[in-house]
Amino acid sequence: MAEGRRARFLFTFPVGYGTMCGVRERTKHIKKHVRYGLQIVLVGALTGTFAGVVVTLYTVLAAMAEEFSRGYYAFFRTHPAFIPLLFLALFLGAVVIGGTLRAIPIIRGSGIPQTEGALRGLMRFKWYRALTGMFAASLFTIFMGLSAGSEGPSLMIGGACGYGTSDLLRRNALIRRYQITGGACAWLVVAFNAPLTGMVFAFEEGQKRFTPEVFICAFSSVVFAVLVRGLLRAAMGLETGAYLTTFSFAAADMTQPLFYLYVLLGSVLCALAGVGFYFLVFAAKKLFARLTFWKGMGKMAVPFLLAGAAGLLTAYLMGGGHEFISALGSGSAGIERIFSSPVWATVLIVVIGKLIVTVVNMGAGVPCGAFIPMLAIGAGLGALMSCLCGAMGMDAAYADALIVICMAAFFTAVVRAPITGAVITLELTWNFAFLLPALIGVAVGYLAGEIFRTKPIYDRLLDDMLSESAEYSAHAFAARFRVKAGSAAAGRAVRDVLWPADSRVTRVERGAEHFVPDGNSVLLAGDVLTIEGEERTEGETCEALAETVGEKEGP
Repeated sequence: MAEGRRARFLFTFPVGYGTMCGVRERTKHIKKHVRYGLQIVLVGALTGTFAGVVVTLYTVLAAMAEEFSRGYYAFFRTHPAFIPLLFLALFLGAVVIGGTLRAIPIIRGSGIPQTEGALRGLMRFKWYRALTGMFAASLFTIFMGLSAGSEGPSLMIGGACGYGTSDLLRRNALIRRYQITGGACAWLVVAFNAPLTGMVFAFEEGQKRFTPEVFICAFSSVVFAVLVRGLLRAAMGLETGAYLTTFSFAAADMTQPLFYLYVLLGSVLCALAGVGFYFLVFAAKKLFARLTFWKGMGKMAVPFLLAGAAGLLTAYLMGGGHEFISALGSGSAGIERIFSSPVWATVLIVVIGKLIVTVVNMGAGVPCGAFIPMLAIGAGLGALMSCLCGAMGMDAAYADALIVICMAAFFTAVVRAPITGAVITLELTWNFAFLLPALIGVAVGYLAGEIFRTKPIYDRLLDDMLSESAEYSAHAFAARFRVKAGSAAAGRAVRDVLWPADSRVTRVERGAEHFVPDGNSVLLAGDVLTIEGEERTEGETCEALAETVGEKEGP
């Protein structure tokens, strides 16, 4: 009897012991994932707070600089004898910006491609140089009266804040990518009071994928950036509400079938204009690449002097285009006419001028934003389409809706981010009545890019930067990693893991078996993954893979 009890004890103890060990292991893994999730929430909150403070301060100063530039340009219009002094100052400003770009080349252009490269692990930069350099240089271009928006630089400044928070907290390469993404989200929150657009932009245009960690970090960053923005702007006595307050849609019946024909016509024409703008930008880049006099600094004189002529023509060609977009709404005081021309002629002049100066700025690499100028061009085209459709019999109550829809179609044709285009349309107006026609406009813009085989403009600009710099030349790599229990990859499908850019899992070894995975393949602890791809920053990709998967196997 005693032997039997002893035998049963020996039989049951290992089973119970193994079960207890399994529970302990699962509990340990759950605790580790919880700590990891809390870490992402915390760093996202810190990033959102830091970026919210800095970007809010930047946007306020940018608005002040734009207002000041309008004032002194008005002086030169009324005192033409002093205009030569303006162009002398613009030439000296071009020399200053040209020298700044030679010292800090990372701030060339709007800053959006560089930030996307950093959050994807394709580029590295010193965050404090990028932050201070872009902050000062872009404010200077706005102050000098260029067609310069603050939104693109805001994204780089926010991303640099995320980069800086990561460095100060000594986070690893994987967490740094999350923090740069969170900081980049803050720009749309602060610039447009559009938190959903900021998050969507992070997934669609930034990482180009969705993972739980990116969502958590982006969400926490956006929440804290919204709070900081609201508190700071309220303390300064500034508005915190919707962006396009002069547009009204209450009188428009969005169920009328005829209106959709006008939407389709306007969207097609604006999308084609967006494709043309896209090709003009890269044609201008090739042209400016040939201008190497004065060690490349001389080419900055072209956009600066052109901006002086445009600013003397009309104030609508200065700054990002906020005033122009607002003036197009039916609730505004109306457009200030140029040379007493009809409204449609004034809008046409502004659209053509805005397109030319924006193309020149982007081609030359002036450190200024092109996001709002693109929206302004699209809105101006929408206003022209409203005039045309009005002549064809469209009710004037639909004019505001058509302007916003055409703006979204132009933006989507250039940036190739349809979800972002649809969401920003709704958040800028805080009106869901024209969701369906807005989706039609966005779809037409995206299809136009597909037909003409254009890449998203910021992706192509990033590719050009990487190909032009020997520092970021691509090197092929292949390595094996063992999935560690509790890692970010363990227990997840391949598609749900934030892999470094330009890398892919080509083989999974599980015990004696091996297979080629697809997006639905679930990775288990102990699996050995063969990962291949290209690496642009030495050690960055393998470091991120080790933090995502586990230990590297073999050499």
